[in-house]
Amino acid sequence: MATHLITKLNVSTSKDEEEILGANGYQLINSDLNEGTGKNRIFIWYKKECGLKPVTRIQFSFNDSMKSGLADAGYELVDKDLNAGAGGDRIFMWYFYGSTESDIPIVNLEVTKDAKEEPALLKDGWERLGCDLNRRVGGKFIYLWVKREKPSYICEITATVDFTADKQKFDLGFTRVDEDTNRGAGGNFVFLWYRRSTDKSKALTALNASTDFQENVRLQNEDFKKLSVNLNSGTEGNDVYVWYLYEGCESQIKNMVLLINSEAWTVYQKAGINFVDKNLNEGNKGWKMYLAYQ
Repeated sequence: MATHLITKLNVSTSKDEEEILGANGYQLINSDLNEGTGKNRIFIWYKKECGLKPVTRIQFSFNDSMKSGLADAGYELVDKDLNAGAGGDRIFMWYFYGSTESDIPIVNLEVTKDAKEEPALLKDGWERLGCDLNRRVGGKFIYLWVKREKPSYICEITATVDFTADKQKFDLGFTRVDEDTNRGAGGNFVFLWYRRSTDKSKALTALNASTDFQENVRLQNEDFKKLSVNLNSGTEGNDVYVWYLYEGCESQIKNMVLLINSEAWTVYQKAGINFVDKNLNEGNKGWKMYLAYQ
């Protein structure tokens, strides 16, 4: 097996840990996740080892309920809080060695701290993981990105309104977008999920969202299929649904992102990335957020 595949992940929250990981063959992503907080320097590290199984999926948890499905599905926990010392949510990284069709080895990692950096990575085939690593700290929106060994496409999306099916979804090869689409709105924890394939013919070709009855009818008439889960479950807001398309001459979807950073909304549109101009928290007091895809 080639040595360009990532086989282990780790996190340092102190100078001693940095030296220990460095001495043990780990490579550093040189981007302090606590930059600007005046607190502990926090870095993500990775290792590439010959002949070992490659990491194929990475997830984050920002509350205890998110952990059990990951643990039950056999994900490895890196037991270091990525917000250590800075307040905010306690965020943990998990990684997995998978063998489903959706498990494409990860060859590289990158961290962004500015919305302006994101479109170029997306266009270059990088996949942005959904959790803001500064969640509830304030300051910059920080994301981890992965580059995979082969080009792959999103072949299925789904959504959940509780944590009961998490293990089953992980077992099937799904990646959870680790941001609550009901954030700030009360109601259920609602998450979007996607599954990847290297088979271009299975790829979704367009995404959309509806926030009222007229939009439902229009999307149905355009042959879009609707996810059965209301993304506003448990809130007072409009019924919000995500829709997807399999056919059509649009290009195949390689990545989708949930944009909660208001700066990103304009940046993505100016970069020509498909932007679904429907607030997923329409009608409630939750965070405004939009889907984009490439």
